[in-house]
Amino acid sequence: MTPKLELRGVYKSFGSNHVLNGVDISIEKGKSLVVIGGSGTGKSVMIKSVLGLLNPDKGSIKVDGVETTTMDLKERDALMKKFGMLFQGGALFDSMKVWENVAFGLVQGQSMSRREAQPIAIERLRAVGLPARVADLYPAELSGGMQKRVALARAVATKPEIIFFDEPTTGLDPIMADVINDLIVAASKDLGATTLSITHDMASARKIADNIAMIYKGKIIWHGPANDIDNSGNPYVDQFIRGQADGPIKMEI
Repeated sequence: MTPKLELRGVYKSFGSNHVLNGVDISIEKGKSLVVIGGSGTGKSVMIKSVLGLLNPDKGSIKVDGVETTTMDLKERDALMKKFGMLFQGGALFDSMKVWENVAFGLVQGQSMSRREAQPIAIERLRAVGLPARVADLYPAELSGGMQKRVALARAVATKPEIIFFDEPTTGLDPIMADVINDLIVAASKDLGATTLSITHDMASARKIADNIAMIYKGKIIWHGPANDIDNSGNPYVDQFIRGQADGPIKMEI
């Protein structure tokens, strides 16, 4: 079966800083892959390369078996309609009402009228546990957990085939983080979407992943079923998931 998303030998450097050093991953249609790793290991650069925000120095990135690194602008625009994204900080537009944020992809990406998009946005808000009255508020009037829910509603509003989650539980207390994890699982399964998440939150990784991969110094050093993470046999993985200072990963202080 052709993977929904596949990266092979992806490299990306910024001057002398080699961020991606031959990343190899693939995700089957409808599956959830979580990539774990510390800060500065290349997680965000990997997602930006898939989205075309960065051009890899070399390597292959395929969606549904189609090479994306050589696409022209028109082809890239068509490809982007397959993607949804939950950004780390939510990245909501402060000057727009909540429903306008959720409807942004429908109006701007699919040329839907505001009148048509508004009820869809409200329905998406309900799906993440927010009442209709929230729709006319502005992001600044919401708590951090509510803002994250709005960002999730926006990420799934266009019914994307592939959803990226960038540190989805950052800044949330453990209970709200678990609520968001449950919503991510429910939303993904409802759409039948393929998901790629990046996080350093192991509770989140265990909850939302079918498979987990660990990136270290720009390479995938372990990849397997989420249930196998505690018995990986990899000392780097063991140190990371246990949050231990001693081990092969040396933090630069």
